[in-house]
Amino acid sequence: MSLNFNFSNPYTSTRLPLFARNVVSTSHPLGAQAGLRMLLKGGNAVDAAIAAAAAMAIVEPVSNGLGSDAFCILWDGKELHGLNASGHAPQAWTPDYFKRKYGDGASSPPKRGMDSVSVPGAVGGWVALSERFGKLPFADLMEPAIEIAERGYLLPPVVQQKWAAATSELQSLPGFADAFLPWGRAPNIGELFQFKAAGKALRAIAETRGAAFYGGAIAQAIEKFSVQNGGSLTAKDFENYQPEWVKPIAKDYRGYTLHEIPPNGQGIAALMALGILDKFDVAGLPVDGVDSQHLQIEAMKLAFADVYKYVAEPSSMEVTAAQMLDDAYLASRAKLIDMKKAQDFGGGNPVKGGTIYLTAADEDGMMVSFIQSNYMGFGSGCVEPEFGISLQNRGCGFSLAAGANQVAPGKRPFHTIIPAFLSQDGQPVMSFGVMGGNMQPQGHMQTLVRMLDYKQSPQAACDAPRWRYNAGFEINVEASMNPATVQGLAERGHRMEVINDSYQDFGAGQFIWRAGSPKTEGYVAASDARRDGQAVGF
Repeated sequence: MSLNFNFSNPYTSTRLPLFARNVVSTSHPLGAQAGLRMLLKGGNAVDAAIAAAAAMAIVEPVSNGLGSDAFCILWDGKELHGLNASGHAPQAWTPDYFKRKYGDGASSPPKRGMDSVSVPGAVGGWVALSERFGKLPFADLMEPAIEIAERGYLLPPVVQQKWAAATSELQSLPGFADAFLPWGRAPNIGELFQFKAAGKALRAIAETRGAAFYGGAIAQAIEKFSVQNGGSLTAKDFENYQPEWVKPIAKDYRGYTLHEIPPNGQGIAALMALGILDKFDVAGLPVDGVDSQHLQIEAMKLAFADVYKYVAEPSSMEVTAAQMLDDAYLASRAKLIDMKKAQDFGGGNPVKGGTIYLTAADEDGMMVSFIQSNYMGFGSGCVEPEFGISLQNRGCGFSLAAGANQVAPGKRPFHTIIPAFLSQDGQPVMSFGVMGGNMQPQGHMQTLVRMLDYKQSPQAACDAPRWRYNAGFEINVEASMNPATVQGLAERGHRMEVINDSYQDFGAGQFIWRAGSPKTEGYVAASDARRDGQAVGF
């Protein structure tokens, strides 16, 4: 039954920050509440994050699913840890494999279909986090998601909008219509959606601590589905998968330190852009004025020029992250910025001679920054029917041409999803992230500049209008941006499109800032109004 309301709110809605000692913030209220249930049950922030992630795979399938990849940065109370739970290419994948199937003119794996699917890593990431840092039994963490999948939930406005928009492109892909188009169409706002096949998968994942997914019944079902639909994924590819614990990379800015996951992801772009901005008096420029926005855009463009040239699986990179983050190198890049005109930068030479994001924190001081994604909306568009595994399309991030990101068996592709973490003097300050393809490092930079240079609160930094750099001189700006600033940017040579759809182009963030001692003072949390999300706590 549909609710007979007009859900288009004509009024500006401002969310207020949440203050609590135990917090979960996600882009869907049911995901946040799933995490909160674990905290109330005696679990910690890791337990909350895993439960929220499992629930988000059900309630926001436009952005993620059980066939996602994931990354995490967490503060365990004493030190910072990073987890890379992105998947690798099937053993059959070589440039020749794709050229035989798609012709010599193909430059990358396809955008959709089974040949865009690398091994999903998110479930492996949940298990790894639980085994190392969790308090509650792993099966308990799956309970909220299982309940939601089997009983169903009412579709909220933003998710429904994106669901309906994806229908025309994906409806003919294997398993998509059966899973996501009940009654032959996308569900309407307020309609009940049940995903019982995914509930079956979650029960198997819970009972086997993920073993069913990596070599068991689920992996075997995906291999069968892949063969039937022209893919090359095998159960053996799944058996060989392990997430990787990594040391986050970092850059100081205004007395704080931003931490990101190292390549194969794009988090280094945010560090490079802040390293460039550090050479300027940003706070001396009006916060929403053209000078500040132009400077940030140009710094981001310089960072992306190097990221797109060099970043890939670390073993394939011709430069190191340390070389790309070198202060002297970033200072030389900063000198290229012209405050009066936009430029199209090429990569430099640093050698010397839509994703869901969630965050959780508990009163014992543990803070978790977690991101999980199917990449493009609904990922590959392929859904294994028995277990409801909606598969990502991260494989299309590979290149077929020679270079650092060329596809190869067992290799991980260039990745866009990046969690972030802020510290000061070796102590935790904020777990945060902003979703949305290449918007993610741009969102990290823009929100941090607002908080650290302009002292805006996390919620204000979250609510402020954003821009998004695309390529060359092309940028998108939100319709809420100051018209004088938009005009000023155009006069400096930026080619702009003003966009009303904030979900699609400008990401959405979740922020938890430590207000003091977690046991006595707690945290302040913000959740982005660009999605259906919520910050909850006690």
